[in-house]
This record gives sequence, C-alpha cells and structure tokens, in this order.
Amino acid sequence: MGYVFDFKDARAYDDWLNRDENRVLLDLESRLLFDLLKPMRGETVVGIGCGTGTSLAPMLEWGLQVTGVDPSPYMLDLVSEKFGDRIDLYTPHAEALPFHDNPFSYACLVTVLEFVENPEKVLAEACRVAKDRVFIGFLNRYAIKGVQRRVEGIFTPSIFNRARFFSIWEIKRNLRAVVGDVPVHWRTVCQLPGTPGRIGMRIEQSQLAQRCPFGAYAGVVASLVPRFRTRPLAMPYQAKHRPGTVAG
Repeated sequence: MGYVFDFKDARAYDDWLNRDENRVLLDLESRLLFDLLKPMRGETVVGIGCGTGTSLAPMLEWGLQVTGVDPSPYMLDLVSEKFGDRIDLYTPHAEALPFHDNPFSYACLVTVLEFVENPEKVLAEACRVAKDRVFIGFLNRYAIKGVQRRVEGIFTPSIFNRARFFSIWEIKRNLRAVVGDVPVHWRTVCQLPGTPGRIGMRIEQSQLAQRCPFGAYAGVVASLVPRFRTRPLAMPYQAKHRPGTVAG
C-alpha cells in the first residue's frame, strides 16, 4: 500500500507546488512528459497517484480525456476544487486499479513509485490498464539534489524521509521485467541547482543536456507491444489416389 498523504501533507504539497520558483521546475517536468509520451488529442489517460492534480492540468489543456487515481481523499478533494467534474476521480491503491484491461491509451505515474510499497506491482498495473504507452516520472537517485534530500532527511523531518529513490537503470529493469523487451526511452531535467534563468532554461531544454543521467527529475516512457501466444495446430491430411497413377 505504501504511504498515503494525510490532510496536512496534501496542503503542504500543494503550497509547495504553487511557489513561483517551483512552477518553473514543474513546467520543465511537464514538457518532458509530453516530449516522451507524445499523446494524441482526444485519447484517454490515467494519472496514477495523481496527487493534487498538477500533472493532470496540462493533459486537460492538450485535449485528453483524463482520469485521476489517488488513495488519499484529501489529495482528490484538491483536484476536485481545481477541475470540478472535468476529471474522473477514483481512490484505490495503485497496486489494485479498478479497471479492466487496456481501457486507457496512456498511463502516467509522476513521483508515485517513491511512496508505494510494491513498485513492481504498480508498474504491472499501469501496463495492464494502458494500451499504448506508460510514462514514469521520478526523483533520480544519482542526482546531486537527490543526495541532498536524503542527507537533509537525516537531520530534519521531511516527506522525503518516506521516499524511495530510483535510478534510470532500475526503472528500465523493472519495466522490462513486467512487459518484456519493449522500446524504452528516457531523459532528465533539472540539471542545474536552483531555479534556471533564461540561459539555464536553454540548457535544460537541450536534448544533449537531457541525455545526462544525473538530472534531479527523470522521465522514462515504455511503448507497450502486444504479445501473443501461439500454438501450432495439427492439420490432418490424407492424400487422394488418382486413377492411372503408377506406384513405383
């Protein structure tokens, strides 16, 4: 099940997201999601562990049909306040989604695996309910910022004390353990410390910088390939004897 955000956590998280300096970083993360996921307008997407809905807003603006899932009712209350009935909301845990197979074109998990008990099960559920692509956004274990968060958590209580950090290679390995050797692509952002200025934004948006595996926020997308199990069938056949045929 993992950690479920309470009322205090939900409000603190939403306040943090609304700070001006953090909006720039969130914009970088949203652009990374769209660059990797390449969603088509009118398609369906489920935000698993959608939190307060920050990652869902750009999807609505893009014209996607959005569903949000989060086990915290306090998080979903904030989503409802922001978007009303424009988003379908559900409160199951990410390890057991209440949907049949492949109802959504895309599934997105943004800083979700850090707080669940069984990341492999969550990935399996995401791949089960999506039919085209799955996006995973996460805090990079090997980023300088990731190390800083873990060190600060030793001395100061923080939500990151409850988080599990991942590397790009771990996410790729876990994905392929679930869905096999499917196409997987990754990039990172938030390479620079602090809030980037104009020149910093150019660096952050360059594909060369985003291929660095040490950005504070990483995105991985898997393109799901249908797999079919085939079974050879015996075809009974009896040769017909033609008149005038001489056996030799």
